[in-house]
Amino acid sequence: MEDLLLLGIDTSGKTASAALFDSETELFLAQSTVYTQKTHSQVVMPMVKDIMAQAGKELSDLEGIAVANGPGSYTGLRIGVAAVKALSFGLGVKCCGVSTLLGLACNNLAYKGHICSIMKARGELVYTCTYKSDGFCVEQVTEEQMLSRDELAEYLALNVGEAMLCGDGAADFYNTYSSPAFVIAPPQGRLQSAVGVCLAGVSRKLIDPDSLEVSYLQKVKAEKDLEKKTRI
Repeated sequence: MEDLLLLGIDTSGKTASAALFDSETELFLAQSTVYTQKTHSQVVMPMVKDIMAQAGKELSDLEGIAVANGPGSYTGLRIGVAAVKALSFGLGVKCCGVSTLLGLACNNLAYKGHICSIMKARGELVYTCTYKSDGFCVEQVTEEQMLSRDELAEYLALNVGEAMLCGDGAADFYNTYSSPAFVIAPPQGRLQSAVGVCLAGVSRKLIDPDSLEVSYLQKVKAEKDLEKKTRI
Protein backbone atom coordinates (compact mmCIF):
# COMPACT_ATOMS: atom_id res chain seq x y z
CA MET A 1 0.00 0.00 0.00
CA GLU A 2 1.50 3.29 -1.09
CA ASP A 3 1.42 6.10 1.48
CA LEU A 4 -0.70 8.93 0.14
CA LEU A 5 -3.41 11.40 0.96
CA LEU A 6 -6.35 10.11 -1.07
CA LEU A 7 -9.66 11.77 -1.81
CA GLY A 8 -12.55 9.42 -2.56
CA ILE A 9 -15.81 10.36 -4.29
CA ASP A 10 -18.94 8.28 -4.89
CA THR A 11 -21.95 9.60 -6.81
CA SER A 12 -23.08 6.27 -8.25
CA GLY A 13 -26.43 6.06 -6.44
CA LYS A 14 -28.81 7.99 -4.21
CA THR A 15 -25.96 8.91 -1.87
CA ALA A 16 -23.37 11.56 -2.60
CA SER A 17 -20.23 10.87 -0.65
CA ALA A 18 -16.69 12.19 -0.19
CA ALA A 19 -13.91 11.01 2.12
CA LEU A 20 -10.29 11.92 2.82
CA PHE A 21 -7.99 9.01 3.70
CA ASP A 22 -4.40 9.14 4.95
CA SER A 23 -3.07 5.72 4.04
CA GLU A 24 0.15 6.19 6.04
CA THR A 25 -1.74 6.41 9.33
CA GLU A 26 -4.77 4.46 8.02
CA LEU A 27 -7.03 7.23 9.25
CA PHE A 28 -10.04 8.82 7.63
CA LEU A 29 -9.42 12.51 8.29
CA ALA A 30 -12.91 13.54 7.19
CA GLN A 31 -15.93 12.08 5.46
CA SER A 32 -19.42 13.12 4.44
CA THR A 33 -22.33 11.14 3.00
CA VAL A 34 -25.76 12.50 2.14
CA TYR A 35 -28.79 10.61 0.86
CA THR A 36 -29.98 13.33 -1.45
CA GLN A 37 -32.75 14.13 -3.92
CA LYS A 38 -30.60 16.87 -5.41
CA THR A 39 -28.47 16.43 -8.52
CA HIS A 40 -25.05 15.21 -7.47
CA SER A 41 -23.45 18.06 -9.41
CA GLN A 42 -25.02 20.45 -6.88
CA VAL A 43 -23.56 18.77 -3.81
CA VAL A 44 -20.34 16.89 -4.61
CA MET A 45 -17.87 19.77 -5.01
CA PRO A 46 -19.17 21.74 -1.98
CA MET A 47 -18.90 18.46 -0.05
CA VAL A 48 -15.28 17.98 -1.16
CA LYS A 49 -14.34 21.53 -0.17
CA ASP A 50 -16.06 21.08 3.19
CA ILE A 51 -14.24 17.88 4.18
CA MET A 52 -10.89 19.33 3.08
CA ALA A 53 -11.52 22.38 5.26
CA GLN A 54 -12.61 20.21 8.20
CA ALA A 55 -9.39 18.20 7.92
CA GLY A 56 -7.28 21.35 7.69
CA LYS A 57 -6.01 20.36 4.27
CA GLU A 58 -5.79 22.11 0.91
CA LEU A 59 -6.73 20.53 -2.41
CA SER A 60 -3.09 20.98 -3.38
CA ASP A 61 -2.16 18.50 -0.59
CA LEU A 62 -3.92 15.65 -2.40
CA GLU A 63 -1.72 12.90 -3.81
CA GLY A 64 -4.45 10.92 -5.53
CA ILE A 65 -8.19 10.83 -6.18
CA ALA A 66 -10.42 7.75 -6.42
CA VAL A 67 -13.95 7.66 -7.78
CA ALA A 68 -16.67 5.04 -8.11
CA ASN A 69 -16.87 4.55 -11.88
CA GLY A 70 -19.66 1.99 -12.14
CA PRO A 71 -21.96 0.31 -12.23
CA GLY A 72 -24.70 2.66 -11.05
CA SER A 73 -26.72 5.67 -12.11
CA TYR A 74 -25.64 6.82 -15.55
CA THR A 75 -25.99 10.48 -14.67
CA GLY A 76 -24.44 10.08 -11.23
CA LEU A 77 -21.43 8.20 -12.55
CA ARG A 78 -20.78 10.77 -15.27
CA ILE A 79 -20.97 13.59 -12.73
CA GLY A 80 -18.50 11.90 -10.37
CA VAL A 81 -16.02 10.94 -13.08
CA ALA A 82 -16.20 14.39 -14.68
CA ALA A 83 -15.57 16.04 -11.31
CA VAL A 84 -12.55 13.84 -10.63
CA LYS A 85 -11.13 14.43 -14.09
CA ALA A 86 -11.45 18.19 -13.62
CA LEU A 87 -9.82 18.04 -10.17
CA SER A 88 -7.03 15.77 -11.38
CA PHE A 89 -6.22 17.94 -14.38
CA GLY A 90 -6.40 21.12 -12.33
CA LEU A 91 -4.25 19.83 -9.47
CA GLY A 92 -1.85 17.78 -11.55
CA VAL A 93 -2.50 14.59 -9.57
CA LYS A 94 -3.38 11.13 -10.80
CA CYS A 95 -6.63 9.30 -10.17
CA CYS A 96 -8.27 5.91 -10.43
CA GLY A 97 -11.69 4.41 -11.03
CA VAL A 98 -13.03 1.94 -8.49
CA SER A 99 -15.82 -0.55 -9.09
CA THR A 100 -18.91 0.49 -7.15
CA LEU A 101 -19.43 -3.18 -6.26
CA LEU A 102 -15.90 -3.45 -4.86
CA GLY A 103 -16.39 -0.24 -2.90
CA LEU A 104 -19.51 -1.72 -1.33
CA ALA A 105 -17.60 -4.83 -0.30
CA CYS A 106 -14.81 -2.70 1.18
CA ASN A 107 -17.41 -0.83 3.25
CA ASN A 108 -17.81 -4.15 5.08
CA LEU A 109 -14.15 -5.10 5.17
CA ALA A 110 -14.21 -6.31 8.78
CA TYR A 111 -16.59 -9.16 7.90
CA LYS A 112 -14.78 -12.46 7.46
CA GLY A 113 -16.30 -14.59 4.74
CA HIS A 114 -18.10 -14.03 1.45
CA ILE A 115 -19.53 -10.60 0.70
CA CYS A 116 -22.05 -10.26 -2.13
CA SER A 117 -22.64 -6.76 -3.47
CA ILE A 118 -26.11 -6.33 -4.96
CA MET A 119 -27.23 -3.16 -6.74
CA LYS A 120 -30.59 -2.59 -8.37
CA ALA A 121 -30.45 -2.51 -12.18
CA ARG A 122 -33.88 -2.65 -13.77
CA GLY A 123 -36.87 -4.87 -13.13
CA GLU A 124 -35.71 -8.13 -11.59
CA LEU A 125 -32.12 -7.57 -12.69
CA VAL A 126 -29.27 -6.65 -10.36
CA TYR A 127 -25.62 -5.73 -10.72
CA THR A 128 -23.63 -8.09 -8.56
CA CYS A 129 -20.22 -9.43 -7.66
CA THR A 130 -19.08 -11.75 -4.87
CA TYR A 131 -15.91 -11.27 -2.86
CA LYS A 132 -14.04 -13.14 -0.10
CA SER A 133 -12.85 -11.11 2.87
CA ASP A 134 -10.29 -12.08 5.51
CA GLY A 135 -11.09 -9.02 7.59
CA PHE A 136 -8.25 -6.98 6.08
CA CYS A 137 -8.66 -7.21 2.32
CA VAL A 138 -11.18 -8.54 -0.16
CA GLU A 139 -10.57 -10.86 -3.09
CA GLN A 140 -12.91 -10.94 -6.07
CA VAL A 141 -14.51 -14.36 -6.51
CA THR A 142 -16.85 -13.81 -9.47
CA GLU A 143 -17.00 -11.50 -12.45
CA GLU A 144 -19.01 -8.33 -12.17
CA GLN A 145 -22.25 -9.13 -13.94
CA MET A 146 -25.90 -8.32 -14.37
CA LEU A 147 -28.18 -11.21 -13.36
CA SER A 148 -31.77 -11.82 -12.47
CA ARG A 149 -32.33 -12.09 -8.73
CA ASP A 150 -33.34 -15.75 -9.19
CA GLU A 151 -30.06 -16.48 -10.99
CA LEU A 152 -28.08 -14.84 -8.21
CA ALA A 153 -29.98 -16.74 -5.51
CA GLU A 154 -29.27 -20.02 -7.30
CA TYR A 155 -25.56 -19.19 -7.68
CA LEU A 156 -25.17 -18.28 -4.01
CA ALA A 157 -27.02 -21.39 -2.86
CA LEU A 158 -24.96 -23.75 -5.02
CA ASN A 159 -21.53 -22.12 -4.84
CA VAL A 160 -21.17 -19.81 -1.87
CA GLY A 161 -23.39 -20.73 1.05
CA GLU A 162 -23.04 -18.16 3.82
CA ALA A 163 -22.65 -14.57 2.69
CA MET A 164 -23.10 -10.99 3.81
CA LEU A 165 -25.31 -8.98 1.43
CA CYS A 166 -24.72 -5.28 0.79
CA GLY A 167 -25.85 -2.67 -1.73
CA ASP A 168 -29.15 -0.92 -2.44
CA GLY A 169 -30.59 -4.22 -3.67
CA ALA A 170 -29.54 -6.21 -0.62
CA ALA A 171 -32.60 -5.64 1.57
CA ASP A 172 -35.10 -6.68 -1.12
CA PHE A 173 -33.00 -9.72 -1.98
CA TYR A 174 -32.65 -10.70 1.69
CA ASN A 175 -36.39 -10.39 2.29
CA THR A 176 -37.31 -12.32 -0.87
CA TYR A 177 -34.85 -15.19 -0.50
CA SER A 178 -34.92 -15.54 3.27
CA SER A 179 -32.17 -17.94 4.29
CA PRO A 180 -30.16 -18.53 7.46
CA ALA A 181 -27.09 -18.51 5.20
CA PHE A 182 -27.53 -14.78 4.49
CA VAL A 183 -26.78 -11.85 6.75
CA ILE A 184 -27.42 -8.30 5.68
CA ALA A 185 -24.90 -5.52 6.12
CA PRO A 186 -25.74 -2.94 8.78
CA PRO A 187 -27.23 0.36 7.53
CA GLN A 188 -23.90 2.20 7.63
CA GLY A 189 -22.30 -0.40 5.35
CA ARG A 190 -25.19 -1.14 3.05
CA LEU A 191 -25.14 1.80 0.62
CA GLN A 192 -22.37 3.25 -1.51
CA SER A 193 -19.81 5.32 0.35
CA ALA A 194 -16.58 7.13 -0.46
CA VAL A 195 -15.03 5.29 2.48
CA GLY A 196 -15.18 2.04 0.51
CA VAL A 197 -13.92 3.83 -2.59
CA CYS A 198 -10.85 5.03 -0.67
CA LEU A 199 -10.15 1.59 0.82
CA ALA A 200 -10.36 0.01 -2.64
CA GLY A 201 -8.58 2.85 -4.42
CA VAL A 202 -5.52 2.96 -2.20
CA SER A 203 -4.23 -0.32 -3.64
CA ARG A 204 -5.01 0.51 -7.26
CA LYS A 205 -2.58 1.98 -9.76
CA LEU A 206 -3.21 5.68 -10.26
CA ILE A 207 -3.64 6.80 -13.87
CA ASP A 208 -3.75 10.03 -15.85
CA PRO A 209 -7.23 11.61 -15.81
CA ASP A 210 -7.68 11.34 -19.59
CA SER A 211 -7.63 7.53 -19.16
CA LEU A 212 -10.42 7.51 -16.55
CA GLU A 213 -13.66 6.06 -17.90
CA VAL A 214 -17.12 5.06 -16.69
CA SER A 215 -17.96 1.33 -16.56
CA TYR A 216 -21.71 0.84 -16.92
CA LEU A 217 -21.92 -2.98 -17.17
CA GLN A 218 -24.82 -2.51 -19.54
CA LYS A 219 -25.33 -0.41 -22.61
CA VAL A 220 -26.74 3.02 -22.09
CA LYS A 221 -30.27 3.64 -23.38
CA ALA A 222 -29.08 5.71 -26.34
CA GLU A 223 -26.93 2.82 -27.58
CA LYS A 224 -29.83 0.37 -27.21
CA ASP A 225 -32.19 2.71 -29.08
CA LEU A 226 -29.65 3.09 -31.89
CA GLU A 227 -29.27 -0.70 -32.17
CA LYS A 228 -33.06 -1.09 -32.42
CA LYS A 229 -33.26 1.51 -35.20
CA THR A 230 -30.38 -0.22 -37.02
CA ARG A 231 -32.20 -3.58 -36.93
CA ILE A 232 -35.45 -2.14 -38.29
